[in-house]
Amino acid sequence: MKNILLATTALVATASTAFAAGVEVSGYAEMGIIGGDPYDNAEFHTDVDVTFSMSGEADNGLTFGASVDLDESQNANAFNNRTQGGESIFIAYGAGRLSMGDVDGAFDSAMQEAIIGSSINDDHEHLGYNGNGGLDGAYDGQIATASYAFSGFTGYLSAEIHDGDRLTGDDGAVYDPIWGVGVKYTADLAGLALNLGLGYQAGDSDAAEDAYAGADITITNNDSLSDIVGLIGANAREDIWGISVGTTFNNGLVAILNYSAATYAESPADTDGFTGNDETHWGIALGYSMNALTIGANYGEYQNFLGLEDLTGSGWGFVADYDMGGGLEAQFGYGSSRLEVDNGDNRTNDTWSLGLAMSF
Repeated sequence: MKNILLATTALVATASTAFAAGVEVSGYAEMGIIGGDPYDNAEFHTDVDVTFSMSGEADNGLTFGASVDLDESQNANAFNNRTQGGESIFIAYGAGRLSMGDVDGAFDSAMQEAIIGSSINDDHEHLGYNGNGGLDGAYDGQIATASYAFSGFTGYLSAEIHDGDRLTGDDGAVYDPIWGVGVKYTADLAGLALNLGLGYQAGDSDAAEDAYAGADITITNNDSLSDIVGLIGANAREDIWGISVGTTFNNGLVAILNYSAATYAESPADTDGFTGNDETHWGIALGYSMNALTIGANYGEYQNFLGLEDLTGSGWGFVADYDMGGGLEAQFGYGSSRLEVDNGDNRTNDTWSLGLAMSF
């Protein structure tokens, strides 16, 4: 039985069907209604995903496996051996594990997101939400993460290598790899379960600077919230570090705190210092679970959002989930986002959803 207090962007399968020894298929489906500022009217929402999982064990006790998420495998390069398209592969022995493909880097693996519960349209993941992606995916998205667990601690080391098919550094060579390191500590104390995380990730400064190529980093009165958010991506980050603290009490209460700071490269065309500022983020989530019901609320805020001077992005979210058993869950979600610009011409965006999530 899954713990419905754990944050997910999609309801993870709790049941599966075995086709052969070591091969299973699982999936989820969503149906409901969504609405809010981005939509002219309320709309129906449906979504289906299927995951194939394979596992085995060598004679020496080495375990291995792979999984393919069909929802992430919709483009022509989905199964290109040099990029990831929703697949992940691992080998493990004892407390050590090496995973490659569509996996979290060390920063994301160590950190806990400040979010609780689920909604069919992820409405509680607002502008102020931080999924701890760090620098993951700045290159081709194919990541290698090694982990080792001991005495409540889990250490992580990750790398993402530039494939050479996209932009290259000033010297004509491929960019330096993105490296990450992280550590997580979990413990069951008197009356609560504690989760501490600390992570760091850094990449090539040339790659971060080249992320501005062709971008017009200006904000006008006609720009919408989504226009401004799309000015530059997280691949303009040079490095990021963060810390998280999570507690789950025996009485059903959950509290999560998350803080991170990222350094952005400065645009070569910027003469006013508008770009390249240090971005900070903090988030908090509170939740409560009683029998089949889970409710959760969260708030998050960015200062110098996207490394842009005096740009503040914030938001709050709320969910109410009711587990009906057998893999069926009713979900309600609401999210409110706010973007504050220096001239006071702020933007807001609210969304909501109501429906059923089914796991198989």
